[in-house]
Amino acid sequence: QLQLVESGGGLVQPGGSLRLSCEASGFNLDYYAIAWFRQAPGKEPEGVVCISPNGSNKYYADSLQGRFTISRDNEKNTVWLQMNSLSPEDTAKYICAAEGYYYCYGRPLIGDFGSWGQGTQVTVSS
Repeated sequence: QLQLVESGGGLVQPGGSLRLSCEASGFNLDYYAIAWFRQAPGKEPEGVVCISPNGSNKYYADSLQGRFTISRDNEKNTVWLQMNSLSPEDTAKYICAAEGYYYCYGRPLIGDFGSWGQGTQVTVSS
């Protein structure tokens, strides 16, 4: 019933941009924070960005600050992640996750999130 589906990943050259989306079904996003985790091969997912249920609070990891922007439209049950100035270090599987009444005051943690998408691969290479 609860489902998150990411889209928008792909291959992009360094300096390029991608826009990822995370669409929720089976629940209403009004009370749910959405976080993005990225996972490199052989590593645990790392929380890098988060948006609170009403969008009033956003968290960005230092390495993403100024390059990535998260936004949401609760009526569409969708969260977007605009990624600019991409570098090879951004290459990873990007996974969205949802948790109710979570306000993104710090780095999102795996154990704090109960619903997960499958992920979409982002590869930055020339």
